[in-house]
Amino acid sequence: MSRIGNKPVALEGATFERNGNIVTISGPKGKLNQEIDKNIVTEVKDNEVHFAYSNPELNAKQGLARALVHNMVIGVTKGWSKKLVIAGVGYKAQVSGQKLILNLGLSHQVEVEIPADVQVTCPSVTEILVTGIDRQKVGQFCANVMKKRPYEPYHGYGIHVDGAHLIRKVGKTAGKGKK
Repeated sequence: MSRIGNKPVALEGATFERNGNIVTISGPKGKLNQEIDKNIVTEVKDNEVHFAYSNPELNAKQGLARALVHNMVIGVTKGWSKKLVIAGVGYKAQVSGQKLILNLGLSHQVEVEIPADVQVTCPSVTEILVTGIDRQKVGQFCANVMKKRPYEPYHGYGIHVDGAHLIRKVGKTAGKGKK
């Protein structure tokens, strides 16, 4: 039995439309579309969207549909944001037009194309703030940037999400001080 799928989604300033298997959520920040299973039944009551299924095999898809719609409602009302931190000697970032330019200790600058529906700012040279209405696109852009210089656990260099649990490892100690 799906527990997440049984919880209703409050629309809090957004509008819900369904045309076949396409769900459209509109709000003050924009409009998002998502395809959900046609066998998942949606109903709007008291400014809340309720999800139900007809076949017991669809309970996982009920939870998925509810989570997708919930993320869309948050996106079009409040928006999504992630903050990336760059750690390393001489590592820095800047935004130039529709490109994010990264100096990551390589022999060249790394340029990352910024998608049209994602906004990127650099409050400081070691911070990147990524915002947008689509949670998946914000997260995917952050993952693409973090791939350019992954977090290195021995020295702590690399790009990571602010607040992420980072593991630091101790380096080699064998042979030091021995004769």
